[in-house]
Amino acid sequence: MKTIVIGLSLLLGIIYPAKGQIDLEKIVKKKTEKRAKQRTEQGVDKGLDKVEDGIKSLFGKEEETRTKEEVTKDTKDTPDKPLNNKSVKPGSDRQTNPMLNWSKYDFVPGTKIIFEDNQEGEENGEFPSRWDLIEGRVENAVFDSGNVIYFMTASSTIIPYLKEREHDYLPEEFTIEFDAWFESNEYISYYIWFADKKYQQYDSELWRSSLRISPNLAKYKKYKGMYPGKSYGWENDDNSFWRHVAISFNRRALKVYLDDARVLNIPNMEINPTGITIAIDNFGTVGVKGYNRFIKNTRVAEGAVELYYKLQQTGKIITNAIRFDTGKSTLKPESMGIINEIAELMQKNPGIKFSVEGHTDNVGEDYYNQKLSEKRAATVVEILIELGIESDRLTSKGFGENKAIQANDTPEGRAENRRVEFVKL
Repeated sequence: MKTIVIGLSLLLGIIYPAKGQIDLEKIVKKKTEKRAKQRTEQGVDKGLDKVEDGIKSLFGKEEETRTKEEVTKDTKDTPDKPLNNKSVKPGSDRQTNPMLNWSKYDFVPGTKIIFEDNQEGEENGEFPSRWDLIEGRVENAVFDSGNVIYFMTASSTIIPYLKEREHDYLPEEFTIEFDAWFESNEYISYYIWFADKKYQQYDSELWRSSLRISPNLAKYKKYKGMYPGKSYGWENDDNSFWRHVAISFNRRALKVYLDDARVLNIPNMEINPTGITIAIDNFGTVGVKGYNRFIKNTRVAEGAVELYYKLQQTGKIITNAIRFDTGKSTLKPESMGIINEIAELMQKNPGIKFSVEGHTDNVGEDYYNQKLSEKRAATVVEILIELGIESDRLTSKGFGENKAIQANDTPEGRAENRRVEFVKL
């Protein structure tokens, strides 16, 4: 009876909190510690299950139903820690050479950019100019030596701010990408709905179900997939890190990637996505004790055309899916999707030779952009050679900002111009 009373008290405390913000972390911490130690006491399990159900109903989010074993794995001590700006390199849990982890990566971003935001030129402390707010508090911030979107309160929700956002702006085939930050020893989830929940007409199917991204887990409805080698889904027990999230929708099929691994592949979705809404979890630790939720480098693009078909039609392959650190020729690991596909194309067609040509936008000095484009093209050639392509089938050159294919007056236009072309020789 005592256990049941404790469980009910916790549930009521969550639904009807006292004045001030309830410290949900301490409540869950104490009860989950007890749960791990007293697994045989069924009353404790039931009490905590009621608390979890209370959290779900309170925030109206689709939360994962977990087994007792999963709860034990997912609940760890979460020590208090101050808000910090610790410098952890993106993908710090990856090996240095991206090919070691990303050599099988097959995600290829769309080629026509619908929405692009890397927080370029944003003012720290202001609301992100490329987004609109549905609820919560969101600001630009500087973290890990770069600009980020900072979700400051629980359940904060944003949408891309597009001109015709009230209409269906997603084609039949599209891709979504962003980098998400995960703190160590903390429950963190990001949610994606395939509709604009502020401006578009209500759709019960699209609004009710969201794709949930946790440190090592992706979940949509009954479907879920874990990052290889991980046994923890909701909670990150490793060092804090960035994950690159990539989503591909091809007519009814949905694929989701966490860094180099495809974790979901759902056929026949039977939905018509119309827009994008992004939110964070509803735990009270958000913004309270320095448990951070950040995203950056968001891109939505129309699906890509098959490379061989594109090559046959135009004699070259143009891609903005090969990405580098800002102002550098250091290749980002997520670029390996398109590079792996180029390598496979060349292996299947040994007669093909390419001139690999780098291009930049107009940000920066002409001379600097010229040199940067040359170095980036050379980097791509080096990677292809490491993948087994003969060096005499590849040359490289750069054109800087001199051959723009779009105006440089929008983030999408600049992103289109930052590209690599594979020109058939």
